[in-house]
Amino acid sequence: MTIANTAVLIAAVMPVITMGIAKASTAGKKRSQGGYDNNNPRTWMAGLDGWRARAAAAQNNGFEALPLFVFAVLAAQHAGLDQARTDHLALAFIGVRVLYTAIYFANIAALRSVVWAVGLGITIAIFAPTLSMPF
Repeated sequence: MTIANTAVLIAAVMPVITMGIAKASTAGKKRSQGGYDNNNPRTWMAGLDGWRARAAAAQNNGFEALPLFVFAVLAAQHAGLDQARTDHLALAFIGVRVLYTAIYFANIAALRSVVWAVGLGITIAIFAPTLSMPF
């Protein structure tokens, strides 16, 4: 398995961990006191506020960013692009997503948008050389 493929796995698990942090923060609380409600998880999530609500939003954004990142890595590998370059960019994407999530938790909206754009740029950079290659 390449480093980039491992990064894809990490990117797929990161949103789950992000929301898991919010869920874990309510451990020991009854549902009536805001504890996690496994019977109605979407209703529970809709009622969150503060950093827990931002964790839910970061989770959603992580899942939204995932398909393009997966496609970028697979397209680069299919096109035979330099694997070391793909690996480095994939690791950079993971680093940016970790930073993005931390900034989301911290509620720094303008910086979060900049970091999100950097992540998108990295994703595009991964497969950009394939755009002019015939498959």
